[in-house]
Amino acid sequence: MANSGKAFDFKLFKRLLKFTNAYRLVFYFVALAAIIMAGLAIVRPELIQLAIDNSIEPKDGSGLQFYVLMMVAVLVLEVLFQFAFIFYANWLGQSVVRDMRVKLFNLMMSFRMKYFDKSAVGRLTTRAVNDIETISSIFSQGLFMILSDLLKMFVIAGFMLYKSWQLALIVFAILPLILYATRVFQRAMKVAFEDVRNQVADLNSFVQERITGMKIVQIFTREDTEYKRFKEINEKHKKAWIRTVWYNSIFFPIAEMASSIAIGLIVWYGGLNAAGGGVITLGIITAFIQLAQMLFRPLRQIADKFNTLQMGMVAANRVFGILDTKSHIDDSGTVDMPRATGHIEFKNVHFGYTEDEEVIKGISLTVQPGETIAIVGATGAGKSTIINLLNRFYEIQKGEILIDKVNAKEYTLESLRKQIAVVLQDVFLFADTILNNITLNDPSITEEEVVAAAKEIGVHKFIKTLPNGYHYNVKERGSMLSSGQRQLIAFLRAYVSKPGILILDEATSSVDTYSEELIQNATEKITKGRTSIVIAHRLATIKKADKILVMDAGKIVETGTHKELLKKEDGYYRNLYEVQFMAEEAV
Repeated sequence: MANSGKAFDFKLFKRLLKFTNAYRLVFYFVALAAIIMAGLAIVRPELIQLAIDNSIEPKDGSGLQFYVLMMVAVLVLEVLFQFAFIFYANWLGQSVVRDMRVKLFNLMMSFRMKYFDKSAVGRLTTRAVNDIETISSIFSQGLFMILSDLLKMFVIAGFMLYKSWQLALIVFAILPLILYATRVFQRAMKVAFEDVRNQVADLNSFVQERITGMKIVQIFTREDTEYKRFKEINEKHKKAWIRTVWYNSIFFPIAEMASSIAIGLIVWYGGLNAAGGGVITLGIITAFIQLAQMLFRPLRQIADKFNTLQMGMVAANRVFGILDTKSHIDDSGTVDMPRATGHIEFKNVHFGYTEDEEVIKGISLTVQPGETIAIVGATGAGKSTIINLLNRFYEIQKGEILIDKVNAKEYTLESLRKQIAVVLQDVFLFADTILNNITLNDPSITEEEVVAAAKEIGVHKFIKTLPNGYHYNVKERGSMLSSGQRQLIAFLRAYVSKPGILILDEATSSVDTYSEELIQNATEKITKGRTSIVIAHRLATIKKADKILVMDAGKIVETGTHKELLKKEDGYYRNLYEVQFMAEEAV
């Protein structure tokens, strides 16, 4: 990460420039346009001087017409090159951020679940959208603009020395004041913009979480509390921006005052010299007034553009912070998993979400192909963790997980996950059609196949009752559907993927009786002929399982069928059944 104390991080900037390698021709053209614009900058003041000294003072009207035409021609050239410069600088910026955003999103999709567990959604969204968009301004308004302004300044300074070293020295005497003010300004703005980006990320994160969890806010009448917290965060955001405005309001008047002093000195010294018959002419004085303004204006613009560059660099630093994150799952497996038969084996598996706290403590289990096993246990026993490990969302610390007698790590991640379908208790649906939520935009799955699968598991009638049927938009997170309807969509999504292994994570724990009947029918269809692991919640699922694993505190404490486990006197499953499931059976 870049040091925020630095006025400019060249190492970070060099790394950012690598993204322009694919667009070298455009990069060089923009740089060339900047050079040409710098050269054209001194032509108009020179033409004005010549027009005054050679035509206006001698009253030569025909000569003046020539200089005016020349100035028009130079102005047209400046306009054309400025247009090309601005357009292609922006084009380059947008092309670079497009490539960066694609790379960032692709990397984020390979991150471990542990990374997302610890990272706020609002912050990640800010990095992928706001921060990357800010980086584009480095090219469109920062880098090339600063280079263009610096070139103009050097060309103008050299030309001023050539025309009149006395007047040039007067102007240069004022420069240290502006340069010092600019340097102080840049350092202050670097820190200020770092604070701004932090506050923007905090604000985005807070708003996104509260909008997503608005139901909880309203259920527990936390509107006033959240409103007060938002006001505090928003106030910090305002203060961060006010600091940048404060620095701007100090710097620009100082720069304007220095420019006015320099012009006043030019008029005073040059006027006295011209009146006394010296080498300084009226045309040179006029040209120097324009040249001085052209010299000081880029200084003010450089400070302004440096703000933009700094903000872009701060954003780049944050984005590279994610790009440098070593949190993706090792996908070095070379075996392409064919159709899984469904043989699963855990051998002395140990795992903890944190290194010092194990959740799974030496589990060993075997699931035969086509077998349905149920996993039961109290909350926090480690049931859902087994699913996460099977999909390799997290890496185990010790032991082995074998699928079809091959270590899961030897399979390519894509082929492994294609053979495992999961139906979660909390179903996530995208703001899209039911069809696209089922196929997840997989072109190999046709609408006809989806309809046929829906009829097979008894979901077709329910979908046809919705407006536009399979093309009904469920809106964000499936808010237009009930929890039971979302579960049915999730079952169909799993079924059409034709997995070798099916996992149901308490998939019927919060649905109505009608939906449960549909889901039970769907479960029978979908589990037939394939290995199924069910984190059990409802009694019917447990009774039909070929084997039940009873978990407690990260260990398997009992194994057997429903009848076998009930026979164990004072057994863990029997106690659980009597407390939890007999009440359900009675109902």
